[in-house]
Amino acid sequence: MKRCRLAVIPGDGIGREVIPEGLKALRAAGRRFGFSVETEEFPWGCSYFLKHGEMMPQDGLSTLRAFDAIYLGAIGDPQVPDHVSLWGLLLKIRKAFDLYANVRPIRLLEGIDSPLTGRRPQDVDILFVRENTEGEYSGAGGRQNEGTPDEVALQTSIFTRKATERILRYAFDLARTRRRRLAHITKSNALQFTAVMWDEIADVVARDYTDVEVRKLHVDAAAYQMVLHPDWFDVMVGSNLFADILTDLGAALQGSLGLAASANLDPTRTYPSMFEPVHGSAPDIAGKGTANPLAAIWTASLMLDHLGEISAAAAVFGALQDVVRRREFRTPDLGGRSTTSRLGDAVVEALTAGVGTT
Repeated sequence: MKRCRLAVIPGDGIGREVIPEGLKALRAAGRRFGFSVETEEFPWGCSYFLKHGEMMPQDGLSTLRAFDAIYLGAIGDPQVPDHVSLWGLLLKIRKAFDLYANVRPIRLLEGIDSPLTGRRPQDVDILFVRENTEGEYSGAGGRQNEGTPDEVALQTSIFTRKATERILRYAFDLARTRRRRLAHITKSNALQFTAVMWDEIADVVARDYTDVEVRKLHVDAAAYQMVLHPDWFDVMVGSNLFADILTDLGAALQGSLGLAASANLDPTRTYPSMFEPVHGSAPDIAGKGTANPLAAIWTASLMLDHLGEISAAAAVFGALQDVVRRREFRTPDLGGRSTTSRLGDAVVEALTAGVGTT
């Protein structure tokens, strides 16, 4: 029997509530499709920081490297500055393991009422690819004369040809598996160095993909058109910051951040890839048992796909779709009163019953 060895970092807030639901779905899929899910949990995150002064131990990266994948819940706590928590764990893993492709599906599921009047599931089906290791989140910069009238802060974006070309090629390759349309997001009217280089590299790469229809959009125009014409888009690719912002807009088009799944991928498979729902730790609802676990379960499906369990991945997503379609169980963000665990149980029940078979 094949083993899937997962490093589990529930993290903070609702991460500790939704990750167990994703693990239930993973184990149910393993029973159905004949593989085992072995997990080791690590208590890293803001609570760990408040006790130890660091988000993860010094040998944390070497520990994680031994696993097939990393399953992360959420990071963030009001007691810890956001830049400390982000750079101390999430970005630290992304950069050290060169998880350069962040992939987020943006789909309106049947049974979810779109915030866009008249839009149906076939109108919102986008796969977003985000460059995940450099750009605006390179971490280059500094501050001088802090707290004085002469204070200066610099935050420098770093774009390399290598990283820009590889994320564009990754996005083009994905477009070939879908509807062969790609939109690359830029701001080259104002960012005359980084974004112009991005555009030039996109033009060069496009010559190798003449079967893919390409559209260039400035980030502000992309946000506008995603709301007015989401059906225009298939695969979208952008820099770290631009895609970070637009994918949260995409979550709104889906109907809830509680449906926003993501994968942080090393396509070379040199390092374990990391999978996380992207709703954050949501401290305002943490501990109430009402957080939506569907993003964590959808993320589990992405993880199974990456690990080669294609049928299991499809079945988990199919079970999730079935539960959403029936509208029987819904957490408050979707207008219902179900608890986190009850909604998770409903997906497992559907999965165990054979829903999602392809």
